[in-house]
Amino acid sequence: MNQANDYVEKSRSYLQMLCETIPGRCVGSEGNRQATRYFRQTLESLGWETRSAAFNAMDWITNGASLTAGGEAFSVHSSPYALGCNTEASLLQAGSLSELESLSMQDRIVLLHGELAAEQLMPKNFVFYNPEHHQKIIAALEAGKPAALICATGYNPELAGGVYPFPLIEDGDFDIPSVYTTEEEGKRLLALTGNKVKLVSEATRIPGTGYNVTARKGKNPGKRIVVTAHIDAKKGTPGAIDNATGVAVLLLLAEMMKDYQGEPVIELAAFNGEDYYAVPGQMLYISENHQHFNQISLNINIDGAGYHEGGSAYSLFGLPERLTQEAHAVFRDAHGFWEGPQWPQGDHSIFVQYGCPAIALTSEWFLQHLHSQRITHTPADQPGIVNPARMPEIAAAIRDLILKI
Repeated sequence: MNQANDYVEKSRSYLQMLCETIPGRCVGSEGNRQATRYFRQTLESLGWETRSAAFNAMDWITNGASLTAGGEAFSVHSSPYALGCNTEASLLQAGSLSELESLSMQDRIVLLHGELAAEQLMPKNFVFYNPEHHQKIIAALEAGKPAALICATGYNPELAGGVYPFPLIEDGDFDIPSVYTTEEEGKRLLALTGNKVKLVSEATRIPGTGYNVTARKGKNPGKRIVVTAHIDAKKGTPGAIDNATGVAVLLLLAEMMKDYQGEPVIELAAFNGEDYYAVPGQMLYISENHQHFNQISLNINIDGAGYHEGGSAYSLFGLPERLTQEAHAVFRDAHGFWEGPQWPQGDHSIFVQYGCPAIALTSEWFLQHLHSQRITHTPADQPGIVNPARMPEIAAAIRDLILKI
């Protein structure tokens, strides 16, 4: 077997381990901890100096939810990380912020629909992106003290991935029990406004621990090239392109550069929390590096790579002219790369916010279908949608760029 085929087989092996052998990679879960141990042990076997950094993280389980009203049953789902409930109360509804702020909702069950439920609300303590109108909705709900919420949502791939309906609220720091349902079920419920409804959500929060894993090679820690991919996945999805393929690229790159002895330090970082409400791994990395981002000459982030249709896409963020030219040259000479538009939904945005040049690598298909895809965050994100040849191509291009600069 030649080396190229060997790397393809290793890609398949990494995907099988991360998506099938390990039982889910949601932050705070045992599967997530298995994934980070596997990543660290593989890097150590290749001679990299590794470090694990721990943080507190809540796992969460649900045995389902039910809603009955007027002798009818409605299909609802427990909101991720929400508290459970077993309550019966009058149903109120609000479709706009003004309607919500005018409600006397204490101890009632409130149906959120329309413009209130048009896009997933940012977690209350999420620092990277938190629009004012999201904050006002959360503030009105917390001030109103309803017994529970029913959220009728549609389809919002930019913030919630491909799932339908999407959970309007996914926030372990928000303590009002909530469930979510489709727009169609929401319309049925509107007719029952003012009536008693019974809502049960068998959800439980579980204290847990997670880890970031980093690995380094090189002589000068004052100059770093940081290559990143998030290792976590949403609960209920194998997380193949989101983001087992990114982790596989890091592992392949580690093998391709196992003999590296250059001056800049190459840092491979498996971030843990990109698909989790509190982004704890990213926040930990920032706290550890907030005075050292000036050491980072380039970040390369892999997320959403390897889809079987089309090639790979690269997007450039704030690169100086010389580095821009070198990046274009490397990707032009590599197989199957296309320059895509800038997109913010990834860990490269952390580095951009701290003034570091960054390159984001993903699937050409993903960028072309960013506003309509129905795969990420769903059970459909499984290894069968991946072209395993894409990962070695991406890893080799990253290696060539690092060695060139």
